[in-house]
Amino acid sequence: MRPYLAIVSARFRMLLQYRAAAWAGVATQGFWGLIRVMVFDAFYRSSSATQPMTLDQTVSYIWLGQATIGLLIFSVDADVRDMVRTGTVAYELARPVDLFSLWYWRSVASRAAPTLLRCMPIMVLAIALRGLGPPASVASGFAWVLSQVAALMLSAAVMTLATISLLWTVSGEGISRLLPMVAWLSTGIVIPLPLFPDWAQPILNSLPFAGMLDTPARVYMGHIDAGHASLAIARQLAWTLALVWLGRLLIARGTRRLVVQGG
Repeated sequence: MRPYLAIVSARFRMLLQYRAAAWAGVATQGFWGLIRVMVFDAFYRSSSATQPMTLDQTVSYIWLGQATIGLLIFSVDADVRDMVRTGTVAYELARPVDLFSLWYWRSVASRAAPTLLRCMPIMVLAIALRGLGPPASVASGFAWVLSQVAALMLSAAVMTLATISLLWTVSGEGISRLLPMVAWLSTGIVIPLPLFPDWAQPILNSLPFAGMLDTPARVYMGHIDAGHASLAIARQLAWTLALVWLGRLLIARGTRRLVVQGG
């Protein structure tokens, strides 16, 4: 385990250096957060139908999504992509560590560092604008922290699968453009999942993407009460384990047939 902790630590410290990019991200997400709040405020004011979430809950949902959007930016690992193109991926194969674990924990650090830099400033901004309320209860707040950690692990598993696809696609451009389109709609960052039609709810809730934003946000605001939060977190962890198993299966097949550029 020590080599993987060293990898996480090194990559985490490297990414924490990009403070200017983080503040630019805070400004960008703050701006888009305000725009989206105004859009949904107009929606609630113009509709007389009963919605599955109140306006206050929806606003909190939006700001939590903006604060943790770093978990939802899916693309292949740029370092691995360059190594596959140049053939230096052979060095990855020669390391005395498990290749899947190496790429997975690198993905964890890549998701955690940018999110940590942006999360608290955006939440403070949202609280100052009276758009983000406190957790529904102390138990909900504690469950939200656990659910957010589970969301990080799940997001890293999806990103690792995208990186593993480089063993077949080389460039990774297709998956880097297709995956965000599917994931963003299915996580709730565009439209909160409870606001989708009833027929879409079973489909959206059965996908792993709901565990990356929708589940933590609903746990935070009490839409999933503290008593049922453990089941929601268990679903996140189950999807993580399933994707890790799939990733290990794919990487085992991919490395057996991998042809390194240049021979």
